[in-house]
Amino acid sequence: MKKTAFRQNIKASDVRSIAGIVRSTGFFSKEELAIAKELAREKLKHRKTCSYRFVFAEEHNKVVGYSCYGRIPATKSSYDIYWIVVAKNCQGQGWGKALMSRTEERIVQSGGTQAYVETSSRKQYKPTHHFYESCGYRKAAFLKNFYAPGDSKIIYSKTLK
Repeated sequence: MKKTAFRQNIKASDVRSIAGIVRSTGFFSKEELAIAKELAREKLKHRKTCSYRFVFAEEHNKVVGYSCYGRIPATKSSYDIYWIVVAKNCQGQGWGKALMSRTEERIVQSGGTQAYVETSSRKQYKPTHHFYESCGYRKAAFLKNFYAPGDSKIIYSKTLK
């Protein structure tokens, strides 16, 4: 990571950056891509009232990864990390862990004490499972056939300090 920066403020150009990053991974469906873009558009449209928060990682002023998170309604201090994605050509360089660390710091600064992430149980997501576990997340739930037959949902959790 050289000439790196992290920021929270979303820009209109970030919708296109998010789309490119999500597409580059080869992991996500068209529906998931649409959701990723919609969360960013929602934040742009309702900046102050929108519960979605973002952290963007940049190298040489180009977005190479991002996270999207927010407090879980009706909880005192629990947060969901909805998205944490690094462009395919930047994976394996420490960006994911740096983004996770920055995201967790922001959650703690906002009074959060618990973070949750969810992912698919499909084999292609094994590196994702390893990533969450290497960041200190532990499996909290397994919802069989949640997404589709043979595609279960794994929920990871971490207590934040």
